Amino acid sequence: MKHTRIAALAAVGVAATLSLTACGNGDSGTDSSAKSAGSGASSSSSSSSKGGAQAESGPGSGDAQAGDGTSGSGQDTKAQTVNGATKTGAKVTFCRTKDLAIDAVNAAPDETSGRINITMVNRGSTTCSATGFAGVDIKDADNTSSPIARGHAQPRVTTLKPGDAAVFDLAYTIDGSGDSLTSPTKIVVTPPNETHSVTLDWPEAAGAIKGAYTDVEVYPTHTTK
Repeated sequence: MKHTRIAALAAVGVAATLSLTACGNGDSGTDSSAKSAGSGASSSSSSSSKGGAQAESGPGSGDAQAGDGTSGSGQDTKAQTVNGATKTGAKVTFCRTKDLAIDAVNAAPDETSGRINITMVNRGSTTCSATGFAGVDIKDADNTSSPIARGHAQPRVTTLKPGDAAVFDLAYTIDGSGDSLTSPTKIVVTPPNETHSVTLDWPEAAGAIKGAYTDVEVYPTHTTK
């Protein structure tokens, strides 16, 4: 009987040990799964974070840089007009002659520096670009016409909203001798990037041109604001 009780107690002890071992393995499995899941989430989060950083540094983030170009005519400006587009991306077409009110006035600052200011007002219903050099010919009293050369100046971006004005000028030296070889009567103006012209009267108050028409220069447009 004594041996039987000892054997029974031993059997109970073995069973208890096996039961504790099984419980321990179950806990271990749970911890392992949790750690594995946590590791997976961490890896996924890290991957997403890297992907986001790449997206920010990729081509899609270069919008600010894309505006660093210059316009076809205005080489001294940045982020203003690129291939006819404003920095906001809106397309702007060149001003049409038919939409411009154009006139010429004498604007000589003194008795030796001749200057004719030619103003172009946007009478159209949309914003347009008058950037660049206008084409200018001066007609003489003898019915000859002379093209005017460009002055040494960089064009400035000149965007006109309806009602806005752009100005460019003709510059020359005034002949005070009374023996000028020119007798200008008309100015033929072709706005920048246009083919249609308008003919204006030479301002009566303008001083005589010293030399020839080749000594007159036309300068690029700019806004009056």
